[in-house]
Amino acid sequence: MNIAAVGLAWGRAVAAQLHYRMLLLTLLPFLAALVIWGCVIGFGLQALIDFVQQWLGSHNSFQTAGEILTALGLLSFKALVVPLLAMWLLLPLMVFTALSCIALFAMPAIGRHVSSRHYPALELRHGGSLLGSIAHSMSSFVIFLLLWLLSLPLMFLPPLNLVLQPLLWGWLTYRVMSYDALADFADADERRALVREHRWSLILIGTIAGLFGAAPGLLWLGGVLSFLLLPLIAGVAVWLYVFVFVFTGLWFQHYCLAALQAYRRKQEPVLDTRLDSRKPDTGDEATNGPASKPAFPAIRN
Repeated sequence: MNIAAVGLAWGRAVAAQLHYRMLLLTLLPFLAALVIWGCVIGFGLQALIDFVQQWLGSHNSFQTAGEILTALGLLSFKALVVPLLAMWLLLPLMVFTALSCIALFAMPAIGRHVSSRHYPALELRHGGSLLGSIAHSMSSFVIFLLLWLLSLPLMFLPPLNLVLQPLLWGWLTYRVMSYDALADFADADERRALVREHRWSLILIGTIAGLFGAAPGLLWLGGVLSFLLLPLIAGVAVWLYVFVFVFTGLWFQHYCLAALQAYRRKQEPVLDTRLDSRKPDTGDEATNGPASKPAFPAIRN
């Protein structure tokens, strides 16, 4: 794990985030995510709440929840159990929506912004594609969702609840962001080699970004306290997620391009050696100089 490189990339990401183009870059992903979640809240939230209430009722879970809240002295929050669970179930989908919008709409612009200022000579080898990014993101999210659901019972067991969730978010963020950060610049072999070599540094960046995302997550869950303000709270939470992920994209982009540049510099001596080994044997020319042309035979009359 290269802590110095992670710190350097973080400092450059902070400076880049303050650029007006990067601030404006949050607008399009925010609008896309806002439209999606406006439709989800407007047409699907009540249906999800009804489903959760029916499931809890059929499994006699209201009594268990009441006993737990009574033991904690929070019995007055019993009425919020159903909407809170519904919002908690939607939280991974909301985060993934913001992350996907950043990957699709913002990462190409982030890549151009970072490369033009810090790595103008870096060759583009286009080892990724839009379809590849979508497939990679979806497969990563399916794996993440299964692990997230399996880890839900552990949320009430400290200190596991303080470790598992940030690691899961860090893993998902690193998977999505590392692919998009290198998609235009590295070929497929380079991308796989860099991810393998720098995996733990990339997971560290993703985990820290996941901790940054705790604030909008708590704001999103806090929407259960006021359904009248839920659209406004959801909008602010979506924008905060987009802002955090734009910064995260800048962080990943700086780190990945620096790693790619260093990787190619290490490969240059190897390529030069291979090219030299392919040259024909010119021992005679090296010792005796270039071979002279054979003389034409004399013409006899």
